[in-house]
Amino acid sequence: MPTTLFSKSLRNLGGGIWAWIAPPGTWNYSNAGLITDGDEALLVDTLVDERLTGEMLDAMRTATGFGADRIATLVNTNETSNHTWGNGLLKAATSYASAAAAQEMATDTGPQQIGKLLGAAPGMGELGQWFIDKFATFDFEGLTPSGPDRTFSSEITLKVGKKDVHLIPVGPANTPGDIIVHSPVDRVVFAGDVISVGVTPITWTGPVSGWIKACDRIMALDVDTIVPGHGPLTDKAGVRKMRDYLTFVDQEARKRHTAGMDAWATAQDIALGEFARWPDQGKLAVTVGTIFREIDQDASPPNLVEYFERIQQLDKKYAAG
Repeated sequence: MPTTLFSKSLRNLGGGIWAWIAPPGTWNYSNAGLITDGDEALLVDTLVDERLTGEMLDAMRTATGFGADRIATLVNTNETSNHTWGNGLLKAATSYASAAAAQEMATDTGPQQIGKLLGAAPGMGELGQWFIDKFATFDFEGLTPSGPDRTFSSEITLKVGKKDVHLIPVGPANTPGDIIVHSPVDRVVFAGDVISVGVTPITWTGPVSGWIKACDRIMALDVDTIVPGHGPLTDKAGVRKMRDYLTFVDQEARKRHTAGMDAWATAQDIALGEFARWPDQGKLAVTVGTIFREIDQDASPPNLVEYFERIQQLDKKYAAG
């Protein structure tokens, strides 16, 4: 399957499977999904705020009859904001996430951090305007992230009606707690942030080597359709392209690390080639930094402001051609 039409919509994949597709797929715009059978439904991921999540749930109710009050199960594919911050609307659901994701979610102060950065942004010049452009569209006011009711560290199977739905941990990869959601009878995988299609991926934690293995895990499944965390619907060709990007960046970063270059110089030096067509190329700065910290066994957290500045500068470089 080539990448399919990329428009904001609830896509009917057949067999009671639905995908919420949110262009442009960059930064906070992410995908989600609904698995239904009979009178039961499972939601795969919420969105970055309750306004967007509510819009998605309204569309699901209209199309399927399953709204927030009738969805019995919620699964988060990782702990990041654009897959979890709408969880508060699913009060009737039993929620699941990996144990590693739950640990991160328990200390999530992201809305407050973003609020502080947005408050400071008008005095931060070009970087501040970049941050406003990326984040001010969303409603983080009063948002309180919520963690799962149940956790797991190895593969588990849930029932949705008569369907088996497998929750498969593949992290640490893009995040410490990545999982994929596999409905074998439907030959569909919801891949979360393990897969992005046609947009530049990013990891603040990695390791990228684990992320590549997670791509391989998806490739080993007998599936036809893959719902990525970001970008249009795809098949295994999209997974291969994602793996190609990660392998390329990992190899190029490690060569420059061996040569004595630092992470920022490396990010500026790597020529992305065909991948330069993907938007948000500046995210490369963060992924390269993550690879360098992995090599150096450096457990210190990244400096958010410093990395946002690097992203903004690389974005500007690629926009100028």
